[in-house]
Parts: sequence; C-alpha cells; structure tokens
Amino acid sequence: MSNELTLASKLTLGWAEWVSLPSLGLPAIKAKIDTGARTSALHAVAVEPFGSSENPQVRFIMHPDPDDPRIEVVCSARVIGKRSVVSSNGESESRYVIETPVTIGDNTWPIEITLTNRETMDYRMLLGRSAISEPKSEHWHIDPSAAHLQPELSYDVYKKRRRKNQTRRPLRIGILTQEPGNYSNRKMIEAAEARGHVIECIETSRCYMAINEHSPAVHYDGSALPRYDAIIPRIGTRMTFYGMAIVRQFEMMGVYCLNSAAAIGASRDKLLAHQMLAQHRLGMPNTAFAMSSRDTSEIIDLAGGSPVVVKLLSSTQGKGVVLADTKKAASALVEAFRGLNAHFLVQEFVKEASGTDVRLLVVDGKVVGAIQRTAQPGEFRSNLHQGGNAQKVKTTTEERRTAIKAARILGLNVAGVDILRSNTGPKILEVNSSPGLQGIETATGKDIAGAIIRSIEANVHTVIRSK
Repeated sequence: MSNELTLASKLTLGWAEWVSLPSLGLPAIKAKIDTGARTSALHAVAVEPFGSSENPQVRFIMHPDPDDPRIEVVCSARVIGKRSVVSSNGESESRYVIETPVTIGDNTWPIEITLTNRETMDYRMLLGRSAISEPKSEHWHIDPSAAHLQPELSYDVYKKRRRKNQTRRPLRIGILTQEPGNYSNRKMIEAAEARGHVIECIETSRCYMAINEHSPAVHYDGSALPRYDAIIPRIGTRMTFYGMAIVRQFEMMGVYCLNSAAAIGASRDKLLAHQMLAQHRLGMPNTAFAMSSRDTSEIIDLAGGSPVVVKLLSSTQGKGVVLADTKKAASALVEAFRGLNAHFLVQEFVKEASGTDVRLLVVDGKVVGAIQRTAQPGEFRSNLHQGGNAQKVKTTTEERRTAIKAARILGLNVAGVDILRSNTGPKILEVNSSPGLQGIETATGKDIAGAIIRSIEANVHTVIRSK
C-alpha cells in the first residue's frame, strides 16, 4: 500500500462525512469525525485472525448500513498490531489494528483503524484525530457545526448485483486433496501466497461433518475447521462420493467452491456427462451403453462398428480404457466387463486423430492454455500418465467455443476438456473437473495456477444480503 497522501484540495470536514474504504470493499460508510478520539474505529463482528506470524491477517464482517443489518460485507486485511483502547465509559478493550486507504471526496490517504463492535452506535465508523492530524495537517479544516460538507454517497451501492468481485483482499483458501505435495497443489499455493493470500491443504479423508440446520461445519482432526473464503476441490476418483459430500457441506456454510459438488458429480459420471453434452448438440464420438448381454453386437454397431473403445465409467488417466480392433475382440471385452458387473461405455474409435488429442484448460469461461497430447508408438491413449508427451498447440475458434460450452453445461469453473480432431470437427472425449497443471504449464509456459487464483479472487462474494 502506498503511504503517499493524495489531496486534490484543502479538505474541510464536518462532524459527519461519507467515506469510502475501497481496499476493504466498503464504497460507502457514514463516519463520525471525532477529534476528541485519538484512534479511528470501524464496526466489525465475527472477527477471526488467520495466517502466520510472518503474514498475520484478520477477517471480519461489516454491516455498513445501521438501518439494514441484512447487508453484510466480508472484509479482510493485514494486521499491523493490537492496541488497548479505553472507551468513553472507561472500559479497556484489546483491538486488532489494520491500515487501509480512506477516500473522502477526491482525497485519499492511508490511515490506521481499530476493529470493534459498534452495532449500538449510530455511526459504523469513527475517524479519530490521528487520521486527520498528520501528515500535512495544514490541509485539514474541521467545522464542528456542519455535517456532510463533502460529496454524499449512498448505501444503495451495496444493493447492486455484480457478477465479479471488484475488491481484491487477502483470502483464506483451502485445497481439498489427498496429495498435498503434488505439483498442482504446490503451484497453486505459490500463486496464492504471491498474491497475499493464506492457503492450506485439507486432506479429504480426514474430514468429517456436523450436519444440522443451525451451524453446519466440517471437522478435521478433532476440531471444527476455520472459516474459509474459498475451497479448491482436488478430489481423487477414489474419493469422489465422500469428497462431494465434503464440498456440499462447505457450500452449505456459504463458502465459495471453485467447482461445485454437483458439477464435479456430473463430470465424473461419464454417462451423465455425455448425455448432457449431447443434449446441447456438442460433438463427441458415437457412444453406446446397455445392460443386457444380448445387446452386445448391436451396441458395437451403434458405436460405429469395430474398431471401438471400451471405457469403464470410473476410468481416469487412461486406466480402464481398452481398444478393440475387431468385433470379436470387442464382444469379448464387453462380456468380460459385464461379468465383473462393471459399468462401461462403447465408443467410436476416431482413426484420423492418430493417437493424439487436445486438452484445453478452461478457467472462468476462458481457455487459458492448450496442449496436444500424443501417445507413445503402438499406444492409442495419449494421457501423460500413460507415457504420452505434450506440446503447445494452436487451437481453432470452434475448439475453444466447444471447450467453453462444455465446461458451462457441466457447471465447471475450472475444467480440462479433452477433444479429438476429427474430419467432422472437434469431438469431446472427456471433461475433467480436477485437471493436472504440470503438463500444460510445462508445455505452454503459462501460469495456469495464477489464473485459477485470480478467478477465485473475482468470484468470492464480498457483499452478502442475509435473510
């Protein structure tokens, strides 16, 4: 934060003025100007410290309009200290101290503010003499007989719906994962901390839930988890059911989840995902699904005839995906999978793709990176976990539109969309709700983790209207 004072002119203040604290997401507050008080104060409830001793932060809720307590603004800032403040009735209170710019009219300067509960006060903010006595005190003039000498603002600004958050503040972010040390998690931690956020990994299997109508919570190793601004679900396929339940619990608590439980579930259920995408007429390989063994020959024909790809619905990273070159081999595979009571799809094999596919990584409705994955010689699966290699690729407008639309249909804010380049246009193979970042960042040189953190900053709700 800049410590420079920006003054458009000499500032004359009445005993009450409209002020703005833009860095806290508070564009309009009525403040009392009190030269009898040394310390400035701001209304704050649900005050919760977080972060480390090297990077102390505080999160709190502000009700800017005294006449409408339903409007809540979630604020956070770096703590610069604690101060013991004696109130007018002689009681001493230890308060967190933050520094933030204040704007009155055309004038902006940094001030220190203590946080305290002022719900019984007529003014949610008090501007003390330390905030208006220095620096450059010759610029100030206080007229104690007048009020609102500077331009008036309005609380209506909090009622306007904004799709994107316009205030960047320190966030407390959790990554729900079973592999805290993998590349993707490390890169997102680095990106978040570089932007001033506090981020930590939460092992999915160690979470448990208190499900009730009054105070839903997620517990972890014997105690309730703290309040998070955002959760990044990175749930492995073996933890899909339980992980989705944990994500739903965070959603019930009002936490922003990068991908919702419903969206994760839709993407993990390959049959449902294909049905949803087909409903919106997005291209994909011809796909067949059946239950009765008597339909084996026909479902192979519905997929376009041999060769076909037989794919377990629970497959991931290319595991459980088999190419059958002949109808006889396909029939044998179908019968074998049925004998195991496994759910599977039979899909058209797109020969012209020649063992390659394109992964487009979508973040918040935009393609932020793309790679072409090529299978090893003699292998048709291009997954990097199966030994495939990746290189940066230029995508077409149609491919980008297809990927963006697929992510939107499934409700995913972050998605890895895998497509095949066919003679009839892009065909969607799969939409991944927890795409790995290592292959695409290495091949493209792009900061995908940073794009994900910026998306979280834009989408975490700051202004909340409670019921």
